Amino acid sequence: MGVSSFVVQLLNGLAGASSLFLVAAGLSLIFGVTRIVNFAHGSFFMVGIYLAYSLVGKFGASLGFWPALLLAAVITGVLGALVEMVLLRRIYKAPELFQLLATFALVLVIKDAALWIWGPEELLGPRAPGLAGSVDILGRNFPAYDLFLIVVGPLVLGALTLLLTRTRWGTLVRAATQDREMVSALGVNQAWLFTAVFALGALLAGLGGALQLPREPATLEMDLNTIGAAFVVVVVGGMGSIPGAYAAALLIAEIKAICIWLGVVELFGVSVSFSKLTLVVEFLVMAVVLVVRPWGLMGKAQANSRHTGLAEAPLRHPGRWFKLGGAALMAALVLLPWLTAGSPYLSVLMIDLMIAALFAASLHFIMGPAGMHSFGHAAYFGLGAYAAALLVRSAGIPMELALVLAPFAAAVGALIYGWFCVRLSGTYLAMLTLAFAQITWAICYQWDGFTGGSNGLTGVWPAAWLADKVNYYYLTLALVTGAVLLLRRVLFSPFGYALRAGRDSALRADAIGIDVKRMQWVGFIIAGGFAGLGGALFAFSKGSISPEALAVGKSVDGLVMVLLGGIQTLSGPVVGAVTFTWLHDTVARNTDYWRAMLGAIILLLVLLFPQGIAGSIKHLIDSWQERRRHRAAAAIHTTTKEQA
Repeated sequence: MGVSSFVVQLLNGLAGASSLFLVAAGLSLIFGVTRIVNFAHGSFFMVGIYLAYSLVGKFGASLGFWPALLLAAVITGVLGALVEMVLLRRIYKAPELFQLLATFALVLVIKDAALWIWGPEELLGPRAPGLAGSVDILGRNFPAYDLFLIVVGPLVLGALTLLLTRTRWGTLVRAATQDREMVSALGVNQAWLFTAVFALGALLAGLGGALQLPREPATLEMDLNTIGAAFVVVVVGGMGSIPGAYAAALLIAEIKAICIWLGVVELFGVSVSFSKLTLVVEFLVMAVVLVVRPWGLMGKAQANSRHTGLAEAPLRHPGRWFKLGGAALMAALVLLPWLTAGSPYLSVLMIDLMIAALFAASLHFIMGPAGMHSFGHAAYFGLGAYAAALLVRSAGIPMELALVLAPFAAAVGALIYGWFCVRLSGTYLAMLTLAFAQITWAICYQWDGFTGGSNGLTGVWPAAWLADKVNYYYLTLALVTGAVLLLRRVLFSPFGYALRAGRDSALRADAIGIDVKRMQWVGFIIAGGFAGLGGALFAFSKGSISPEALAVGKSVDGLVMVLLGGIQTLSGPVVGAVTFTWLHDTVARNTDYWRAMLGAIILLLVLLFPQGIAGSIKHLIDSWQERRRHRAAAAIHTTTKEQA
C-alpha cells in the first residue's frame, strides 16, 4: 500500500474511466434525444471488439491495427443506424418499457449472431504497435497503451462538446433533448436526426469496444456486463448529460481503483476485503447519488414526451366468459398430472410455469396499477428463496413453516428498499431498484460462510410428503392460484384504487387526502412478499438456490414476462410468464442458437402485439363487442324508423 502502487491504481482507474465513458456517452446521447433506454447498447460494444479482432487479423497487426479499430467503430455505427431504421422507428410511439423489451430481444439476437460468426472461445487481440511496452512510474511499470486510453477520454469529451455546441446538428440535438416534438414542428426531419444520433451512439460504443482489444479478450458476456456499468454511469452522471457521464465514469473507476489498492484491511479487529467491493461499488455509488440527488450529478428532470404510448385503461372486473375460461383452466390444471402420467417432466415444467406466473404477477402489481417500474424485482424472489433455504438448513425449521416465513423475509427487504425507491419515479426509480438488487446479489455471492457464496446452498428439499413431484405440483398450484387471486382482490379494494389514483395523478390523489408515497410503499412491500413466496417455492422445487436467482437476468426475465403479456390487463403477467418460460424451455432444448430464435419471437410479438399478447386480445374483443353494439343500435334505429 505504498504511494507508487496508489498512483498506479489511480492511473488504472483513469484508463478504465475512458473506456467506460465512450460507451456511456453514446448511451446518454441516445436516451437524451430518442428517450429509448437502449438495452442493446452493450451489444454494440461487444460487436466493436469482435469486429476489431477480425479486421486486425485481416489487415495485419502492424500497419493495419489502428485503421482496423477505426473501421470497426464505423461499421458498428452503420449497424446501429440500420437497427434504428428497421426496428426502432416502428416503436417510437410505444411505451418506453416496450422499447426496452424490443432492445432486450435485440441483445439475444446479436449475442447468438456473434456466437455463430466468432464461436464461443475467448479471442485475445495483439498488442498495439508502438504502445506495446510499459512506462516507469515511481519505480513501477505501467502499460503505455493505458496512458493512451487516459488521453482518449478527454479528447472524445472535447470533440463531443464541440460537436454539440458549435454545429447546427449539435444545436438540433440539444433542442431535441429538451423538446423533440417542437423540433419536428419546426420542420426538422426528426427521423433522420434520430438515425444520426443512434448511429453516433453506436459508433462510440463500438469504438470503446475496439479500443479494449489489446487489454482484454473478446467474450460473449461483454454485452450484459458492459450495459450494466454504462447504465450506472449514465444515471449517476445525469440522464442525457455527456459531461456528467465523464464525471461519473471517473468517480466510479477511481473508487474501484482505490478499493483494489486497499485490498484486505483490518478494521477494529475485523478483516474487511475492499477488493471484493469492486463487484458492487458502482451500484453503491448509484444508490447513494440517487437518494441524495435524484437527477444525478449533472442531470435534471427530463421533459415528458407527448407520445408515451396509449393511455392506461382502467382495470375491469373479469366478465362471465373470463370466469368460465378460468374455471375450465383450473379444471385442466387439476387433471393434468393424471392425464400426463407418462411424462413426468411436464409436471416439473408446469411447476416452473406457475412459479414464473406468480413472480410476474407480483411485479405487475407495482408496475401496472401502481406505476412503479422495477429493474430489481428478483431481489425479493431471491430473498424468499434464500430465507427458505437457510431456515431449513441452519435453523432446522420444518419446510412448511419455512414456506410461511420466507415471504415475510422478502417483505422486510422490500420494506427497507422500498422506503428509498418510492421517493423517485420513472427511470430513476427503476435504476435504484436495480442498485439495491445488485447489492443484495453481491452479498449472497460473496458471503461464503452464510449463503454458500457463488456455489449457493444445496440440499433444500421439501418435506417427505411432498417428495413426489405430483404432490408438490398440487401444493404449488394451490399457493400460486391463491396468491394471484389475492393480488387481484387487493387491486379491486380501496387500497388498489388508491394505488391507481396515485399513478394517474399524484397531485389530485394528494388533494383528496391519499398519501401516495405511503400507498406505493405498502404496495412495494406486498409485491416483495409475494415474489418471496415464489422464490421459496422455487428453492424447494429445485432442491438448491444460487445467486443467479437474484441476478439482473432474473429481473429482466420478469420484465419481459409482464410486458410480453400486457401491462394493462390483469391476466397479462400470467400469459406473458407462461409464454416466455415455455418458449425459453422449448427453444433452448431444440437449437444451439436459442437466444436468437427467442429474441426473434419476442421482436415479432412486440411488433404484432404492441399492447402485449393478453392486451391485444382484449383490445380485439372490445373492438368486436363495440361493433356489435353499434350494429345492434343501428338495427334498432332502422326498425324504429320503419315503424314510424
